[in-house]
Amino acid sequence: MTVDIRTPLRHLLSLEGLSAETLNGLMDRAQEFVDGKYLYQPLQGVGVCTLFFEPSTRTRLSFQLAAQQLGAEVLNFEAANSSTTKGETAADTFRNIEAMGVRGFVIRHREDGCAQALANIAGPQTAIINAGDGCSNHPTQGLLDMLTLRQAKGHDFSGMRIALVGDIAHSRVARSDLHALRALGATDVRICGPRTLLPMDDAILDGFTVTHDLDAALDGVDAVMMLRLQRERMEEGLVESLKDYHEQYGLTAKRLAYARPDAVVLHPGPINRGVEITDEVADGPQALILRQVANGVAMRSAVMEALLTKPLAVH
Repeated sequence: MTVDIRTPLRHLLSLEGLSAETLNGLMDRAQEFVDGKYLYQPLQGVGVCTLFFEPSTRTRLSFQLAAQQLGAEVLNFEAANSSTTKGETAADTFRNIEAMGVRGFVIRHREDGCAQALANIAGPQTAIINAGDGCSNHPTQGLLDMLTLRQAKGHDFSGMRIALVGDIAHSRVARSDLHALRALGATDVRICGPRTLLPMDDAILDGFTVTHDLDAALDGVDAVMMLRLQRERMEEGLVESLKDYHEQYGLTAKRLAYARPDAVVLHPGPINRGVEITDEVADGPQALILRQVANGVAMRSAVMEALLTKPLAVH
């Protein structure tokens, strides 16, 4: 049986505005998948397309594996080998694949708002999952991060002390994590990074602690969520050098010692080793990075099941 997530989802475009009940319902179902409860294949005969206009490893492959385990017929779209190289728009590409009878679309695009734009033109039986758009949203990454935290630290997010460190300004992961943490009741969230990489005028930071001092951010925390330095999305000159960035904001074993002894370390990947995190930490006993990857398959299974195995909600 599927978990009742209460709030019917037509699409999953963002975690903003979703209730704790909805997030926990999806995490509960994902945990069942983690525990091996793929007892049936509810998406048999359902077409699911991974419509990726940007490169991806973990997200694309985990969605593909999740869809296959649910019994879906999976279509793998690669922009570099498609008609987009001939000038076809994302909207026309989407409409043509939808016309083939595909019901589920997993969208990744470099432009903010692309998933929402495609959702606006989707047919009533089509569900869209945002797999990352620009710097705005990556909801399934946010969900799997929360699942990983919940497994390690329990269900009560209100008591967790969490540091979110790095390139906040360009990180869709950070935005989804912060939406989720706010909904789940987390209050002691320390957001840390250089001034050039913090969106200081953004309401996403409201109610959380903002600091440029990494040691202070790490003091006594239960979890450290490191972010990739997204050089492909930033203007030149936002950091002096990768060496300087690592010296000020890289997570080392010495710095991790400021956190609680049982603190856990998360990173959405891909890792820039020696930039935002050292090998010793990334491969150490406190790192849950590979567990995040494993949870990604289960979480994305839960999302696709929720969207594609029940009557779809109206706009």
